[in-house]
Amino acid sequence: MITGASHGIGLAMTARCLRAGDRVFAVSRDPDRSDALAALAAEAPDRLHPLAADLCDEDAVARLFETVRAHTDTLDALVHCAGLLHDAETGLSPEKRVEDVNLAALQRVFAINGFAPILLARYALPLLRHDRRAVFASLSARVGSIEDNRLGGWYAYRASKAAQNQFLRTFAVEARRRAKNLIVLALHPGTVETGLSAPFRANVPPEKLFSADFAAQCLLRNMENAGEEDSGGFFAWDGAPIPW
Repeated sequence: MITGASHGIGLAMTARCLRAGDRVFAVSRDPDRSDALAALAAEAPDRLHPLAADLCDEDAVARLFETVRAHTDTLDALVHCAGLLHDAETGLSPEKRVEDVNLAALQRVFAINGFAPILLARYALPLLRHDRRAVFASLSARVGSIEDNRLGGWYAYRASKAAQNQFLRTFAVEARRRAKNLIVLALHPGTVETGLSAPFRANVPPEKLFSADFAAQCLLRNMENAGEEDSGGFFAWDGAPIPW
């Protein structure tokens, strides 16, 4: 299962997994509006299942997994790629100073970046708990590191990613008891050429600005190479650990 599958890293991951022969449940808010996802579905109609879900709605998340269980009893991997940093239509943007903080923006950013991953974990666990190796991964961000925060600003985004990290760490601890073959990872993709980063990458050196396909390749490699000892860890695109 891949969330945020209609664009950016999620779409690139979906394409790579299909090329590898995998069966993919591609989740987005409105998959019918994605021409790219429709093209992938046309290429692999028997292996790609586009599913619509609002991940900020717990009832919708529960219904999502009811649909998945109609197709399969197990998942080998779940990757949460959906995220929110800004939205031009509503004026949502990263805060530059504390006076820019407001409750509505905090709630909206936390809902998708912080709360959605643990809701997915709550409903996915029965499908991820089996006798094979499984991975639950969620895209975090280096700016969510408390220790690495030296620039300030971006209150909602930073804090929502830090909250996600704690949720994932806690889930990993529980998984050691309840799902011993499950590896839980927080992954930082780097700065990627997607709509999320578009307004903020003017000063990013070319060698540090990645395509969505390259980021997907690196993240899938991290997932493939991760061992039991890595569960509950926070890792960059190149596999290097990131301080909490």
